[in-house]
Amino acid sequence: MFFTGKRKVILIILITSFALSSILLSVGMGLAVAKTINLKNNEEFGEEVTALPSILLDVEGRVITEFFSDEKRENVSLTDLPKNLVYAIITREDASYFYHSGISVMGTVKAIIQNVITGSLRGASTITQQLAGNIYADRTDVSVTRKLKELWYSFQMERQYTKGEILEKYLNRVGFGHNTYGVETASEYYFNHPASENTIAESAMLVIQVANPTGRFSPYRNPEFSRDRQTFVINEMAENEYIDLDEGLLSMEKYWRNFDWSKDNYSSAFFERDDQAPWFSEYIRNQLDEMLFGQKNIYRDGYVVHSTLDLDVQEAADRILAEGREEWTSKYESNLNKKVASANQAYTGMIDLLSLVFNIDDIRVANKQELKKAKDYYYTEMTPVLDIMSLMFGIEETKYAVNLSHAKYSDQKKLSTIQTALLTLGNLDENEGYITAMIGGNQYDRDNKYNRVLLGTLQPGSSFKPLYYSAAIASREFTAATRLWDGPIAFTNPDGTLYTPQNYKGSWNGHFLLRRALATSQNVPSLQVLNGIGFVKAIDMAAALMGIDDEEEKLAIFPRLYPLGLGIIEASPIQMAQAYATISNKGRRVNPLAVRYVEDRKGNIILNPEQELREEQKKNPVQVLTPQEAYIMTSILHSTTLIGTLRVGTQWGSVTPGIDLAGKTGTTQNWSDAWTCGFSPYYTTVMWAGFDRKGSSLGVELTGSTATGMYWGPYMGEIHKGLAPKEFEMPETGIVTVEVCAESGMIPTDACPNTYEEVFLSGTEPTDFCTYHIYTQETKEQSVDKLLGSIDLLGDEVFAESNPLEESLDDVGSSLDDFARSLGLDPEIIESDEDRDFPGSTTTDENTPVSGFLLD
Repeated sequence: MFFTGKRKVILIILITSFALSSILLSVGMGLAVAKTINLKNNEEFGEEVTALPSILLDVEGRVITEFFSDEKRENVSLTDLPKNLVYAIITREDASYFYHSGISVMGTVKAIIQNVITGSLRGASTITQQLAGNIYADRTDVSVTRKLKELWYSFQMERQYTKGEILEKYLNRVGFGHNTYGVETASEYYFNHPASENTIAESAMLVIQVANPTGRFSPYRNPEFSRDRQTFVINEMAENEYIDLDEGLLSMEKYWRNFDWSKDNYSSAFFERDDQAPWFSEYIRNQLDEMLFGQKNIYRDGYVVHSTLDLDVQEAADRILAEGREEWTSKYESNLNKKVASANQAYTGMIDLLSLVFNIDDIRVANKQELKKAKDYYYTEMTPVLDIMSLMFGIEETKYAVNLSHAKYSDQKKLSTIQTALLTLGNLDENEGYITAMIGGNQYDRDNKYNRVLLGTLQPGSSFKPLYYSAAIASREFTAATRLWDGPIAFTNPDGTLYTPQNYKGSWNGHFLLRRALATSQNVPSLQVLNGIGFVKAIDMAAALMGIDDEEEKLAIFPRLYPLGLGIIEASPIQMAQAYATISNKGRRVNPLAVRYVEDRKGNIILNPEQELREEQKKNPVQVLTPQEAYIMTSILHSTTLIGTLRVGTQWGSVTPGIDLAGKTGTTQNWSDAWTCGFSPYYTTVMWAGFDRKGSSLGVELTGSTATGMYWGPYMGEIHKGLAPKEFEMPETGIVTVEVCAESGMIPTDACPNTYEEVFLSGTEPTDFCTYHIYTQETKEQSVDKLLGSIDLLGDEVFAESNPLEESLDDVGSSLDDFARSLGLDPEIIESDEDRDFPGSTTTDENTPVSGFLLD
């Protein structure tokens, strides 16, 4: 048979190329054999390290989430996989798998010829070759060198492992698209169940992803194309007698009948991962990046991170705060709509009339309302559609417009969307500082990752007051029974300016003892406390409680001005939680802790932050308050839950039966922020609600007492269920309990109508008898004597039956009492500067103890 000239040239080229390739292959194989003999003598075949995600566990060992970037993987044993999956992968990738020694000779020759003709070395690789290339070679390299490397390692793997072991490694390593690696993770992503439950159709769908894991065969991106390939694999499996064809087709029909068409075309395992506490998980991820920077890779090295979070506490936080947010949003929107409706009713007609008379379209309200509706529809309905179209068709101009619209809409939402934050810390010795629950905002997603617990620069309002009250108690210049005045007072700032604080609703309530002044959140008495101890002591104590030691940071955060006393500073919820937890911890500084320890994939502990922290705390303890000072502050804050701004939210402390609660609410200027901070012997919790953008107001109905306080109490009740009764523990020494007058704070006399037992630091208890009621009694008696003397001068006729003076004399004593109360000496009604009216002094049964002291 003779060849034409053109065909002859082509044949010569092919033969020459094949000969050269054969020589190169022979040389390479010779070198490989030599290396194999050497390797055999030394038995140093390297074990591959499969990329595994790191697992985040809660304090009870329950999975919170997994950390991975490009690869989501979960290994599974071959014995746990269904036979249809094994048959499907063999049918699709390597029909002679069980009959070769790692290399298909004919496949390799075909690959070399293809390389000569097309310059490509793709295809014809056995499962063993694919695995070897995946582990030991760069499969993006389409060179002969890479192919030879694959061949050599294939020999080694066949020598080292059984066919079953190789197949198991392969199925646990290769990619299946959408950032999934390994059949177990892929099955969970595509079918929402483990690989052991895969049907014939599901196994066929999985194996076609191996050929093109970039998504070409994805059922979510190209359903018709993937269906065709799936049908082909099922037919091949039936032809090889692995399955019954009718059974396979029935399985496929069922698969597509139940197919989830709603899944995002561009979704991936990363964005669809299960995360029980996303705000906390992101916090942990950032911490691990810092701890392991430049050393390890948390996304591929398969660490097990043991954290402090308690999923039960987190679930309660998520549920209860969501309920609160729904109520607050409803009230906020209702009040806003009422204001808009009122404004429209009052001004719309007049403004529209002016626009028509003077032809000014820009001020026409009707036009603006229609425009606003159109914009809202565009932002909420059209923008997502345009975003998907821009991604599908690669229209950069549309994507740019969508990004601008999204940014503007997000900016507007910051003004009107109520955000929330919550942090709970453990208070017991065994879980001191444990972050057991964390919520950094509303729904965590790609557009809302800003964690307000950690990064929020929020005004704490009156919840800041206990921090400098602590300095007052520690100074021993003030006690819980110090008498303060609530009335108009002007304070002079260090810069010479005057500051005249106002009370809530503009009312004044006369005299208060310090305990009640803080419990009911009085402003002027609190500023008297700040004035009495000075800015230096107040700021040093507040900073120490919040964990701020840097002097420059203190200067930046705490202004030397009297508004400081009303919480007009910027603080984060985690700082406020640290402050309250430190008071609860007998004055010893609490450091919030998230990571307990970290294990590598072999179970070795590579990081132990908790152990390091405890050793440092033991070596260099930071005692911010003495245990006695901390107990005095705890007992005062306990009063807030019984007679103060938290009494309704905690149902007078009954939400945690037998377990004491203490805390403080806070509301900032213009009702922009609502806070509740407090603790029990078991937990410290800070709850906040407000806006990301300054200037918006929650409204007068939503305050620290009426908003966050009403949900802080039920939340604390929920997380304390099943815990043993526990009161705040009073130190054995350094505290004295003394009965005092409820109005003067001094040692009572027979003239004092109301008394209670107060706790004092030893040496600060009162030593003088009450002079206020002695003076009041003497004044009353003198007034009565003068009135009676005047009556004697009038004569007997004044006592005629019809004379009204006789009736008035019967009430002289009570009238004088009312007069005294009007001066603030014994007020019937006490108004909180923060929220609303609260009851005044009442006589308390002296046999009713409350955490070591009696309340008035």
